[in-house]
Amino acid sequence: MQPVVLITGVLGGIGQAVGERFAASGWRVFGTDLDAAGLAGLQAAGKVVGAHAADIRKPGACREVVAALLAATGRLDALVNCAGVWREGPVETFSEEDFDIVLDVNLKATFFMCSASIPALRESKGAIVNISSDAGRQGNRNAAAYCASKGAVTLMTKALALDLAPDDVRCNSVSPGDVETPMLKFQAERYGNGDMKAYYQDLLAKYPQGEAARFIQPGEVADLVFFLCQSSTRSITGADLAIDCGVSAGN
Repeated sequence: MQPVVLITGVLGGIGQAVGERFAASGWRVFGTDLDAAGLAGLQAAGKVVGAHAADIRKPGACREVVAALLAATGRLDALVNCAGVWREGPVETFSEEDFDIVLDVNLKATFFMCSASIPALRESKGAIVNISSDAGRQGNRNAAAYCASKGAVTLMTKALALDLAPDDVRCNSVSPGDVETPMLKFQAERYGNGDMKAYYQDLLAKYPQGEAARFIQPGEVADLVFFLCQSSTRSITGADLAIDCGVSAGN
């Protein structure tokens, strides 16, 4: 029977790339996101076998997503938590609203999607991959809340790997640098002070490649995620794999 992957944030840049990578290798893809119309479009295009719109910041919604998946496919072999948001700014002026959305989407939703998925993953001896960030490995300027959320995701993943190892369920995180996605465009538009090019140049300046520095492509992240969900990588668990062009290598 074809294996099944559940992808959160499936309408995002990384989420869509992950879905396409799994589908290309014969997996059945089930997605969740906030946008019901967008999910319907994915289904109409045949890019997913099923979808369920949900606000996964709520634990009950996470359970509903997994229930809908099992009703549609009968099994779950991998969970990939791609849902994420970015907010930045100095701590002294950072709003509680922005803090809550960053922690709720990036950390709380990831935690409770794992929680809801574990019983089905125990049955399949499956895998969890959580999308973290280079900001979960090192501090980034003006991004204390985001760093807090992704640092927590990385360490939570390691703890969960220990908890699930006796059940032969693997749990790893993938930590990209700046990925060329709609979220990166959102960052530049919202925080670039009207100069998106300068914002991008500032981001690329931290990469060790110098003038050859570039943003990571979503497909590169998707390839690594897919690799971690294969039976041939059963010995890899509790790992945090960087895919950041070396930006975190010196930290």
